[in-house]
Amino acid sequence: MDRATRAAAEQHFRGAGGRLQGGGPAPRRVAFIPDPCAFSYADFVTGFLLPNLPCVFSSAFTEAWGSRRRWATAAGKPDFEYLVREYGDVVVPVANCGVQEYNSNPKEHMPLRDYVTYWQEYIRRGGSSPRGCLYLKDWHLCRGCSAEDLEDVFTLPVYFSSDWLNEFWDVLGVDDYRFVYAGPKGTWSPFHADIFRSYSWSVNICGRKKWLLFPPGQEEALRDSHGSLPYDVTAPALLQSGRPLEVTQEAGEMLFVPSGWHHQVHNLDDTISINHNWVNGCNLANMWHFLQQELQAVQREVGQWKDSMPDWHHHCQVIMRACSGINFEEFYHFLKVIAERRLLVLGQGEPGHGAGLGLGLQQAVFDIGRLAEVLASVVAHPDFQQVDTSTFSPPPRDLLRQLRDALEAAEAL
Repeated sequence: MDRATRAAAEQHFRGAGGRLQGGGPAPRRVAFIPDPCAFSYADFVTGFLLPNLPCVFSSAFTEAWGSRRRWATAAGKPDFEYLVREYGDVVVPVANCGVQEYNSNPKEHMPLRDYVTYWQEYIRRGGSSPRGCLYLKDWHLCRGCSAEDLEDVFTLPVYFSSDWLNEFWDVLGVDDYRFVYAGPKGTWSPFHADIFRSYSWSVNICGRKKWLLFPPGQEEALRDSHGSLPYDVTAPALLQSGRPLEVTQEAGEMLFVPSGWHHQVHNLDDTISINHNWVNGCNLANMWHFLQQELQAVQREVGQWKDSMPDWHHHCQVIMRACSGINFEEFYHFLKVIAERRLLVLGQGEPGHGAGLGLGLQQAVFDIGRLAEVLASVVAHPDFQQVDTSTFSPPPRDLLRQLRDALEAAEAL
């Protein structure tokens, strides 16, 4: 991020009160970006990231990826022989698209070679199987591969390189939000928004997908009398409540899904895709707002026991983590890890030096500004003040002071 782009981003957030744009009708179409040479990181930030709008990048952006050459045949079909040879023993999660379990699908685990055998049989039977319609979802390929091996699979697009979510988990070394999806024609993912109101990007290695996209707020018209969102928005009565933005994603194309956009996805062919969820300074306030809403929902559910349950606030945080995968304590730890790495960049005075980040100084300054703004809100939040922070190092207020001091020093240069 250069100085001009940082200034534009900061001006945007001052005008928006720290939140991404959302609500209102969907745009008439999704912008298509044809040429990598004519589209910069600054173009992406100002044109799509800040206004929180989707876009499709052409297959030219991914033509050098090894997975596009090796995972698919010359005819554009999955190369089952290669996949089994390279990954056959890897155990992968598989969802049954034909069975609804709440607003999702039940999953089982099996070796990839067994799933490929199923997939080939499904094709031979004309798109049916006594086992149902099975979809390989959320395979953490990156978790089991070395960095060198992954370079032969894909290259992280520069537009999505400010990825705090996976940076945080890479530091901890226990998880990530990078996934492979693969399945036959007819497999699909139910209506949902990405976790934590994160961004996501998705590249079709082979095959085509149909996306139904709903901008933030439009999903409210789809809730039932209990306030629940639908499992499948393709029912005629639901589609009358709000027409989605429909996108057909071709092989090799890369779709950017903005923060808080609910979506439903259908595979139109035998399809393999690589997908990432990610958070950065541009949607950090959205993530924090989501966490506050999740805690409020928990508190409503167990509110009747507030006066009789010892450590009620602590139990709410425990329940929140079980439901959402994160609570206020872990959110602070997330902010701390990213903050300390950005402070290191500024302290060294060189882009990414010592932190292995490859960040420009302007990007680091922007990140620290967004971290300071959200951390100030966290520290002031009455429910965070109920969290035991006695073992936090540094204490939250001390970290906030470090961030503010670093911003003042950076602005003085």
